Amino acid sequence: MTITNERSYPHLGCEEHVIYAGVRRQEYRILISHPTGEAPPEGYPVIYALDGHAVFHTLAESARLQTRKPHGYDPVVVVGIGYPSGESFDMKRRCYDFTMPAEEQQLPKRPDGSQWPESGGADEFLDLLQLEIMPMIASLFRVDTQRQALFGHSLGGLLVLHALFTRPELVTHYTAGSPSVWWNDYALLAELEQFLAAYPAKALQRKLLITIGADELEHMVEDAGKLPGRLASLAEHGLQTSLNEFAGESHVSVLPAALSRLLRFALEKDEILEQV
Repeated sequence: MTITNERSYPHLGCEEHVIYAGVRRQEYRILISHPTGEAPPEGYPVIYALDGHAVFHTLAESARLQTRKPHGYDPVVVVGIGYPSGESFDMKRRCYDFTMPAEEQQLPKRPDGSQWPESGGADEFLDLLQLEIMPMIASLFRVDTQRQALFGHSLGGLLVLHALFTRPELVTHYTAGSPSVWWNDYALLAELEQFLAAYPAKALQRKLLITIGADELEHMVEDAGKLPGRLASLAEHGLQTSLNEFAGESHVSVLPAALSRLLRFALEKDEILEQV
């Protein structure tokens, strides 16, 4: 990984790093919000948020408010992973980074009739996160490895589920916002079945939060609603799964509510996870 630039914004308590990383040496913008207090004995919890330019500032400000002492949560490091375009949702880049390989005929038609951007780089992106970005954050802060969360929305939510099903060791808290379970004709469900068979032997304690707006597309609401039931058998093996459906919220308007719930999910102390 090559770091070419760093910008600090002391009045906002955050900084931006420009990096070139992954097998393609692509440019990423890493947005980091500094914790507002001393680290707990175990280190700082960390939240990694995809589509950084869409969610970072809302999440970082919410964390600043909700970690105020004496009654707030422990201070947290918020990391937004964005792209040089600065777009809230850079469709070309995120479509590659957040998806598993798919044939064009297995995908729905786009509203404007255009072809889908290149896809299939999910595992490359997770390698980048695991082998380059996470060590970078650990070099800057003392990190609590038992309180690390990954958040993604839409295609990002798909990636979060793919990460849980294929790399449950990556983080401890997985938050899939409005996940695009439909991708590649529901190929994710085959990963889910493999996960159901493999997870009990791993002896892990993990948490999954799924969020959805009640006014999103009907099939997305139904897909999200089915996941807790599909995963229920793993509760006795250490996987805690919860679903939050937000009334009156659509695919984009649900984001602030999902981010607020993410903080509670990621920062509340859990006695079981603390013993891992």
